[in-house]
Amino acid sequence: MECLGCRIANGVEPNLNIIYENEFITCVLDIAPFNEGHILILPKKHYLDVEEIDEATAYSIMDTSKILSTVLKRLFKPDGIRICQDGGKFNDLTHYHMHLIPRYEGDGFTWSEPLHPHGAETLLPQTKEKIIKVLNEI
Repeated sequence: MECLGCRIANGVEPNLNIIYENEFITCVLDIAPFNEGHILILPKKHYLDVEEIDEATAYSIMDTSKILSTVLKRLFKPDGIRICQDGGKFNDLTHYHMHLIPRYEGDGFTWSEPLHPHGAETLLPQTKEKIIKVLNEI
């Protein structure tokens, strides 16, 4: 298995902190957590991006994210939970993975503004039309 994400999801990597798994996914503690309890949810089959994921695996990822969010809230009492995933060239594992990160006011983890202004806020009606057109073609 060449893919690091596949090796993690299938328990091949050493020293994993697996906290939950089923036939579709494995959940591990992130080795470089932003906050205590930072979890990764990885499918056992290889996928790069969310749109590639089969229905049963996608359901398992979302259902597990709900359960683990409840656990994180009960255990760590965060001010919130960030659930996120990066696709394409921003997917550092080159294997789909979802982050669940307990968040606290003032923890320094931010959603930043774009580095280069692009004016997308002025194009909302046009963007809406483009998206609806493609949705109707699917």
